[in-house]
Amino acid sequence: MANEKDITIIPPAEKYDNHIRVEEKKLRVAAYCRVSTRLEKQESSYEAQVKYYSDKIAANPKWNCVGIYSDQGKSATSTKLRDSFNDMLTDCYDGKIDMILTKSISRFARNTVDFLRIIRELKKRQIRIVFEKEKIDTMSGTGELLITILSSQAQEESRNLSENTHWGIVRKFEQGIVQVNHTKFMGYTKDSNGKLVVVPEEADVVRKIFDLYLQGLGVSRIAKALEEQGIKTVTNNDKWHRGTIHKMLRCEKYMGDAMLQKTYTVDFLSKKRVLNDGIVKRYYIKNNHEPIISREQYYQVQEELKRRNNEAAKGTRYSSKYPLSGLITCGGCGSRYTRCTWYQKDGKAVVWRCKGKLQSGISRCIESCSLKENKLYILLLDLFNYILMADTGKSSAMVLQTRAIIASVFGNDEIRQESIEGVRLNEIIDSIISKTDRQIEIKFKTGLVITKHLG
Repeated sequence: MANEKDITIIPPAEKYDNHIRVEEKKLRVAAYCRVSTRLEKQESSYEAQVKYYSDKIAANPKWNCVGIYSDQGKSATSTKLRDSFNDMLTDCYDGKIDMILTKSISRFARNTVDFLRIIRELKKRQIRIVFEKEKIDTMSGTGELLITILSSQAQEESRNLSENTHWGIVRKFEQGIVQVNHTKFMGYTKDSNGKLVVVPEEADVVRKIFDLYLQGLGVSRIAKALEEQGIKTVTNNDKWHRGTIHKMLRCEKYMGDAMLQKTYTVDFLSKKRVLNDGIVKRYYIKNNHEPIISREQYYQVQEELKRRNNEAAKGTRYSSKYPLSGLITCGGCGSRYTRCTWYQKDGKAVVWRCKGKLQSGISRCIESCSLKENKLYILLLDLFNYILMADTGKSSAMVLQTRAIIASVFGNDEIRQESIEGVRLNEIIDSIISKTDRQIEIKFKTGLVITKHLG
């Protein structure tokens, strides 16, 4: 006869099993709240959500409150800028949270891809999320299917909201309504009607920047000059950045106009904004508000910006260090002249030489000649004084216009050499072309052209 089986029953250990007895464990519970707009109703407002979940978790004896994570004024289409949301996920991954309570899927996320990724990552760690409005528990069997459907719907609602908001903004553009963040706009503020008005002391800084640029200073030297004079930025910083000054020089609002929709949002999920180079409509409003800079000066600055950019494109770095910087061009190869110092037995001499010839030798430029700086100053000094003393009745309109520009820089009295060495000559002269046989052609801003021999 076969032996009877001897069966011993082994009772389960008291160790807790995550998969079987969730309800018997004292859960570490967190809540997530979010409000992205001031137009939300009071019952779903930020403060109401925080209070509701604080009371709800405290009232359950089987729950320990880990914390209330909340973001105010943040969009749900991306998780990147939601600091508290990301802190909550970090605590989940560190094993500090067992369950998350939240009002609805739209409070949690409106980006379907991000949403499902996070749900699945937490589910692998046995961390459940309960969406109260939809009555969904992510650990239930049908949870993910419902979540996929409802999160897609939330994403579409976000798309519609974004499109409706953009539609309203475009209608304002069409009506000429300008929206500007005046708190970071040097020279302007807004009045009680929301219109731009000039701030006199800031407007003086704007005018100084435009004047210095036309005097030949680059943006780096303008920044340094402002810092040395103790002039603060619009955000009350002591440090001026090149990019800030460059944007100010290009800003059409300083002449009273406004270009609207300079940038546009690529898509509502990433909220990435890019420069509008003609992809969507732009709106240009002329005479929108009181100008700080005249149109003439603004367009002069744009031309000078273009000229310096063209030089940079040719590999020639713009310099405003010396009065003649950027003015002299080789008539043979078209290169700019650069300032050099010659050391001779009787001392040193400053000369201007063709950069093309210096870099590549006579294989590139055989016709250029070196120009002594002192002789150039003497030639220009004599020429300026001659124009200042020209007979008004016998002079052409172009000569009289040139005389007016020279007088505005130096005054009407006879000019001395030390005066000419202390100013940027590009206020008067457009270019100096070095030709063969030491001939130089001087082109003034007025269009007047005079050829002289440099002895």
